[in-house]
Amino acid sequence: MTRRAANVLTAIKVRTAGPGKYHDGGGLGLYLRVEPNRSRFWVQRIAVNGKRRELGLGSPPVVSLAEARDAALQHKKLVRQGIDPLAEKQKRQSMITFAQAVEQYLQAKLGEFSNEKHRKQWRSTLNKYAGPVLGAQAVQSIGVRDVLRVLEPIWAEKTETASRLRGRIEAVLSWATVAGYREGDNPARWKGNLSEMLAKPSKVAQSGNHPAVALADVAAWWSNLSSREGMAARALQFLTLTTCRSGEVRGAVWDEIDLDTGIWTIPASRMKARREHRVPLTIGALALLANHPRMDGSPYVFFAPRGGALSDMSISAVMRRMQKAEETAGRGGYLDPRNKRPAVPHGLRSIFRQWSAEQGYDRDMAELQLAHNVGTEVERAYQRSDMMGRHRTILDAWSRFLRAEETSNVVALESVR
Repeated sequence: MTRRAANVLTAIKVRTAGPGKYHDGGGLGLYLRVEPNRSRFWVQRIAVNGKRRELGLGSPPVVSLAEARDAALQHKKLVRQGIDPLAEKQKRQSMITFAQAVEQYLQAKLGEFSNEKHRKQWRSTLNKYAGPVLGAQAVQSIGVRDVLRVLEPIWAEKTETASRLRGRIEAVLSWATVAGYREGDNPARWKGNLSEMLAKPSKVAQSGNHPAVALADVAAWWSNLSSREGMAARALQFLTLTTCRSGEVRGAVWDEIDLDTGIWTIPASRMKARREHRVPLTIGALALLANHPRMDGSPYVFFAPRGGALSDMSISAVMRRMQKAEETAGRGGYLDPRNKRPAVPHGLRSIFRQWSAEQGYDRDMAELQLAHNVGTEVERAYQRSDMMGRHRTILDAWSRFLRAEETSNVVALESVR
């Protein structure tokens, strides 16, 4: 008699299997159920006192194959002790609210995030949007309509935030299922579920559509910004001159900056793409740093009053104050020409990309300046080795554009090979 092989399923099989039931083997009674609409569920079959039980263990990819196996093993151990896992689960299901589930989930999972900003965003979005609606509700009683009550009010206006929030609610509820606090389908699942009730995020708002200053208004905006005082205003100037992200600027320390060579080297640990990024500093950026104050005991270039890094909202607040001042003066201010929303700091990167295209600069060069992935790993290795002079050229021209100086004599760069 041939024994069934242990751990028959693989991560690839879990991800690609078509409709059907797929047993994992190993004696745990674990199998993957794939519905005709391609939704996937972990189910465990066990026998307790001669009675067959089926327990839902959540859905991949939120619940991985390894996590499903671990939960199934724990249930098996309970059975050996004479305990019915399903009965225990049903006892617990009325004992935990969504707010409590959020706290327990975050305690278990936040350590996986290497970025402090992401850790804060996870908690803040769940608390701000889901908490008031679902916080006091038992996780077992949460259904699709409950999740929609959270998402629908912000789905069109704050699409990117709402989309991320949906994924976070799904993760919390999947954890609650595996932990035994709820059973059944995950009401926050997108495919074959909320996708039938909400418009696709890509159809509501294009990714990266951060409101940006109109290209024709950039020089006036820059002049306005340059007249403002304060640490956050200087950080926004530096962000604009270098085309870097807010977090990269706020986290900048003096040890990363070589004033002699005019190069700012951002370590991989602080970059979204997890690769070191070298930024050439133009005359304007170097002049800003040369006249910039330093705080004893603080490593940060743009420091908060107590010496730490500036907060996530400090740079955005500068642009909001600029917009409010324009509106108070009876002017429209700095609105995105497409969606008519007030411009935000991240939109400056979009403006740089638009300007560089209109000036005839090579697309790959502009993308590399923004620290986006371009080409293969080998190509990127070559690009990092000899592009500093060309990056400096494009940023010098960008600085002149900000100051409304003539830039029509810029020569387009050849394609990156």
